[in-house]
Amino acid sequence: MERKVRVRFAPSPTGPLHMGGVRTALFNYLFAKKHGGDFLLRIEDTDQNRFVPGAEEYIIEALKWCGLVPDEGVGVGGNFGPYRQSERKPMYKKYADSLIENGFAYYAFDSAEELDGLRKEFELRKEVFSYDLHTRNNLKNSLTLSPEEVSERLQSGQSYVIRFKMPENRDIVEEDLIRGRVSFNTNQLDDKVLFKSDGMPTYHLANVVDDHLMQITHVIRGEEWLPSMPLHILLYESLGISENRPRFSHLPLILKPEGKGKLSKRDGDKMGFPVFPLLWKDPETSEFSRGYREDGYFPDAFINMLALLGWSPGTEQEFFSMDELIEIFDLSRVVKSGARFDPEKAKWFNRHYLQQKSPAELAGLFMPVLNEKGISPEIHQLEKIVGMIQERCEFVKDLWEQGHFFFQAPKSYDEKTIQKKWKPDTNEKLESIAELFESISDWKAESIKETFSAFMTQKEWGFGVVMVPIRLALVGSSSGPDLFDICELIGKAETIGRIRTACEKING
Repeated sequence: MERKVRVRFAPSPTGPLHMGGVRTALFNYLFAKKHGGDFLLRIEDTDQNRFVPGAEEYIIEALKWCGLVPDEGVGVGGNFGPYRQSERKPMYKKYADSLIENGFAYYAFDSAEELDGLRKEFELRKEVFSYDLHTRNNLKNSLTLSPEEVSERLQSGQSYVIRFKMPENRDIVEEDLIRGRVSFNTNQLDDKVLFKSDGMPTYHLANVVDDHLMQITHVIRGEEWLPSMPLHILLYESLGISENRPRFSHLPLILKPEGKGKLSKRDGDKMGFPVFPLLWKDPETSEFSRGYREDGYFPDAFINMLALLGWSPGTEQEFFSMDELIEIFDLSRVVKSGARFDPEKAKWFNRHYLQQKSPAELAGLFMPVLNEKGISPEIHQLEKIVGMIQERCEFVKDLWEQGHFFFQAPKSYDEKTIQKKWKPDTNEKLESIAELFESISDWKAESIKETFSAFMTQKEWGFGVVMVPIRLALVGSSSGPDLFDICELIGKAETIGRIRTACEKING
């Protein structure tokens, strides 16, 4: 009988969740939903030295914002908890003891200072020290010490670690669902630490035990974990639980926009884009790191952009809803090589999603921005304004930049436009227009335009002679939506007032 698909996203609370981590969560989520399975959130907090306050809450909030809601896990519950590794501490010891008893692992008593000294010795010989099958028989461990001495050291409370005993000259071969056949020889691998004397397992033991107990069927994680895969396969084998072990898939790196290497916070700081889903305040330094949410990105735009970083739908389509992504997602279409991040493409996605929103929805999002500035327009009027400027915007905050003149008169006027278009007789002409506008009773864009056009024909003035100066008076620049729509929306008195104020301030 085929097992139900169960996948997990298992971050460590050592800081904010990077967008690469969000993509890992996304691909796990899409795979689970595509196959009618479960998506779990497990917090891997075994390394208490690197624990950062607030990081776990940040992870949960970020997944929620992205729409990646776990079926079970931290904050949700489920039948396989607890879902924080620190709360599972008692269950790991028996697995570590089992490995010792069956000869697959050993106690190592070497101090950190002793190992540092060995590393320096090897460096002097231009070699790299590794605790492995080539060196372990010359070090302080239960392979070289007598059983009595090992027992004595343990009973005296001496600090120790439990290391995996890597077998000699074995080829570990796995069919990675993304990379195909992957092979490692154990002679090239070191004896990783599995358990520490403080009672906490390392990632290697804990994640294997938890994946087994939580019945995980597929492990989809970043390629940085690929070198650990042979150890994890051997742990399943050595613990006698390999019959139902998960299939492995290793995702490509997200690369920086320029140059070599993976995307980092430093790249975002230097080039002016966020690398985290949400704003993050470092609890130690109080420094802020930008977030996609606070920078004005829509979660569906962010998710759509991430989905195409290292995965291809096999068609020319670029815009997908979450349901469409679930339907089409396939691990076989994840690429093996790194995916280069393009911050301009991220903005392009956000622009698309903004353009798809109705003026009513955008007005609702824009209203809080205006309220903060002490502006409270009628909602129906705001919807009209948004509909006129929406196509010029990438973010909700751009609505203010593109339409601030609807709410407040310009404080300054574009100098280049003044020099080019404001002639000696412009003040006189605009005063005539102001008087004309005073005579219009039906203050609607069409009526204003009709009366204005008849007046211009009568005066035999070219439209270009006054249209740009009027726009400059109303907007402060030479660009913007239809001039007569602006007149209607800001009102008759405001229109006339702005024209006369510009005539006073600008010396023709």
